[in-house]
Formats: sequence, C-alpha cells, structure tokens
Amino acid sequence: MFTTDLLIEDVHFTGRGYTPAQAGRKALARSLSDIAAMGGTPRFCLVSLAVSEGAFGQKSSKWVPAFFRGLLRLAAETGTVLAGGDLSHAEKVVCDVMVAGSVPRGESICRDGARAGDEIYVSGFLGGSAHGLKTRQGSAWRRHLKPEPRLSLGQFAREKLRATAAIDLSDGLSLDLRRLALESGLAAEISLPPIYPDATPDEALHGGEDYELLFTVKKGTRVPGEFQGLAITRIGTMTAKGSAGDVRLGDKKLKPLAYDHFARHAK
Repeated sequence: MFTTDLLIEDVHFTGRGYTPAQAGRKALARSLSDIAAMGGTPRFCLVSLAVSEGAFGQKSSKWVPAFFRGLLRLAAETGTVLAGGDLSHAEKVVCDVMVAGSVPRGESICRDGARAGDEIYVSGFLGGSAHGLKTRQGSAWRRHLKPEPRLSLGQFAREKLRATAAIDLSDGLSLDLRRLALESGLAAEISLPPIYPDATPDEALHGGEDYELLFTVKKGTRVPGEFQGLAITRIGTMTAKGSAGDVRLGDKKLKPLAYDHFARHAK
C-alpha cells in the first residue's frame, strides 16, 4: 500500500509557533495516519522538500536539518525508513511525503467496505487540534503541534475487530464521515462524538487535524472501551436510509463544514 500527503506552509502549518522539527514530524505523521486507517504497517518513506532561503527567519542550511530531525525521530519510533527524496527551492515551504506500508494480501481496510447496520466508532476525543490552533495554548495547542498516527489501533481494528471500513480524521468528522459513507453507498446516523476538554461541539464535528481513526464494524462486534489507554467510542450506525453520503446528527442533517481545500478557494 502507498499513500502520499502534502504539507504546505500557511495551509497545514505556519511559522508562528512551529519549530522546524515539529513541521517535519507533522509532515510524516500525516501520511502515517493514512497507513493507520488501512490497518497497515509502515515500511519506508520518500520525502520531497522545497523551502525558501529565509524560511521563518532561518537560513535553509539550518532549517532543513532541523526539519529532518523531527521527521526522522517519528520515523524511528514507527519503524519507517527514509529511503530517498528530493530537495529544492520555493517561495513557501512545500513537503510531499510518500509512505509505503504493508498488510496481508486482501486485508487492508478500505473506505467502501461498510454495510448497513455496521456500527461507527471513533478513537480519542475530537476538536482538540482545532481548539489548539484557535487558542495556541495548553494541551490542545500541544495536540495540534504533535499529531499521533494511530498505527497500533489501525492494526488492531483490522486484525481483531475485522473493521469493515475506516478513515483517518484529517479534515474533520463531518466531511471525513461523509466521504466514507459516499464510498460505501450509505448514509450515517450519529450522536455527538467525545469532545476534547475545552473544545466546542463545532470544533469536534468540523475541526480538522485530529488524526484519530473513524471505523466501522459489524453489528454486535465486541469493541473495547479503550485500546492502549486510548478511548474508543461508538457514535452511530451506517444505514441505507437516505442518500449516500448523508450524515445525520440526531434528527438533523449534518452539513459537511469541515476543511475542504478546493471549496475554500472556489470563486
């Protein structure tokens, strides 16, 4: 399995508050989160990085090594080998990280495998990253700066829970669940997800970059309330009622107000 993710200055991070090492860690974490959602194990990565000469007031000769220290620290923690890449110059920092992972043949978790009646679960508490970006303080800000790809949980969901579908919450629950529902040809009925301390319901529903896992399992599957200290909460059910992609929160249709790269810039 392969995945690739971009990290772009002023889209995924800013110079304010981010160290180069934190930006490097996040660049790899984004792609590893996709591997986690497929229940895979990361093997190696390729990193293409372009920076400006005065990136955040630092010479590129200092910023780039610090960026890679953060990236390589997470790579070592997750057993991901940096196998190559490219360096270039650009007006803003742009990084593309491709990760190759492995999973037993035919066992990867896809987004289109959910069936009507499957139960929907989410890991952790949502809205922390969005709240941290807004306030830039406390544990929520640290949560935003240091995302944790849920690799072990993804493998557990595949091996033990036989998850039928999964997606990582990178753009926000309201949009990411809609994507999973669309690809599965179903709708979803949910309750309010577990909310990160001090975050708002809107941040939990629509805030991006939590990098928690949302997955579905067959009805009746025994899912533990936590995994390795990480909360796992049932928030709803997949259903054939309604149009594919519809998400209902209680008795109301939930609009996909989470981050959409193209909608934000559409004229």
